[in-house]
Amino acid sequence: MVDTSEEARLALLERLELLDSAPEQEFDAVVQLAQQLTGCKIALVSLVDAHRQWFKAKAGLDVNETPRDIAFCAHAVAADDVLVVPDARQDDRFADNPLVTGAPDIRFYAGVPIHAAEDASDDTSPRLPLGTLCVIDDQPRTIDPASLKMLGHLATLVETLISARRTAALAVQMAEERGHNLRDLSRKHRQLRQAERIANIGSWRLTLGDNQLEWSDQTYAIHEMECGAEISLKAALDFYAEKSREILVSTIEQTLVTGEPFDVEADFTTARGNYRRVRSMGELELENGKPVALIGVFQDITERHKMEEALRHAAHTDDLTRIASRGRCNQVIDDSIKTTAAAGQRCALLLIDLDHFKAVNDRLGHQAGDDVLRVIASRLQAPYLAGSFAARLGGDEFVLLITDQALLRDLRGLLRRLLLDLRYSIRADKQTFRVSATIGAAWLDAQTASRSDLLRNADAALYAAKRRERGTAVIAGQAVPIAPGQSDVAPVAIARQG
Repeated sequence: MVDTSEEARLALLERLELLDSAPEQEFDAVVQLAQQLTGCKIALVSLVDAHRQWFKAKAGLDVNETPRDIAFCAHAVAADDVLVVPDARQDDRFADNPLVTGAPDIRFYAGVPIHAAEDASDDTSPRLPLGTLCVIDDQPRTIDPASLKMLGHLATLVETLISARRTAALAVQMAEERGHNLRDLSRKHRQLRQAERIANIGSWRLTLGDNQLEWSDQTYAIHEMECGAEISLKAALDFYAEKSREILVSTIEQTLVTGEPFDVEADFTTARGNYRRVRSMGELELENGKPVALIGVFQDITERHKMEEALRHAAHTDDLTRIASRGRCNQVIDDSIKTTAAAGQRCALLLIDLDHFKAVNDRLGHQAGDDVLRVIASRLQAPYLAGSFAARLGGDEFVLLITDQALLRDLRGLLRRLLLDLRYSIRADKQTFRVSATIGAAWLDAQTASRSDLLRNADAALYAAKRRERGTAVIAGQAVPIAPGQSDVAPVAIARQG
């Protein structure tokens, strides 16, 4: 007998167009968060197809898919229930599984099914399991109820992202289908089209002759005002922060001149003083070819904005040190190359590698090593560095981008001070472990063509410093190494351990 529910599930998976889609930052941030919060080495958003499981997002794993017949996630999907395997080698279902007996050597698995409605337009439509959000480790372990509940919340977040992706795709499809009839639609039909694009919104209309403003009940509710209260255009604009108000006024004026619709997100304070993030869309209403009003829709997107900001921050921040991550570092360097060329100034990139860090990790354990990395990160944010951009590239490698022109006038002196400040001692078991830093510096100026050129120059300087003497610095293009010591940089008291 044909399994109709499985046929429906596979058909839904195909309609969602998730399989083999490009990586998306929001999904990647969820698995990174799951990996961090559970302490597992691997976290995945897995989608179970007819013959394979494919990973929409992954952390700690290099492969993109595995056969379905050996997939742990296939069991969770088949049961449509949470699956926890404390030790796969002791579980008859998985003991001989090649993912257990070979790479990635799965011992522990916990997976929560992720679902989507078969028909997004029908609230009663069954929700079918597409795959799982799962965490995996190569050591046996248990998962406490709080962590499992947290994993369930993250799985719900993945479902929300899938739903939002589906809604956006549906909105594009609907816009394309209705686009050729837009000019012939009445005002209410145009407002309905906008409402279909962003859902659960209020509407508004501004007549151009007398600036009379009309709001729907939901628009009043978003403003936290009594329905039907009179509102002038000036009073309506006063709800926005000054910068947002200027952008909105400029956008409306542009629409009046060009006839192009507008779509703006802005910061907003309600009549009761509550912060909101809102989205406003508008377009001209024409009568006999002449503009008579602006009509539009209005939505409170505060929660969505908070989620996006949280995911963006997670993607741009190193989990351990709480300074910028490698991805964020690449963006900042690229931006600096553009602004440096435009302003005719220069800045300096410091590539920092810790000396003897491995000895601390090997002898005292990863906790001690993590403490060292956190201290180094804090010292790279010392006040005397004047807001220089600090990032961790990974392992014991850091970057410091210096833009303050006063600091750059004595880069050698700054490097002497920094070498001294990055020395760190730990005493344990009657032994003293000393960590220092070796630094390669390179100038970023109008002649710097690309990030790769800048990093290559700094890396070459770092290599030269290591070859001469660890705990020193070399500036690219200069042969004389720099040793630690005091400089003319204004001293700042920095707490030191050890």
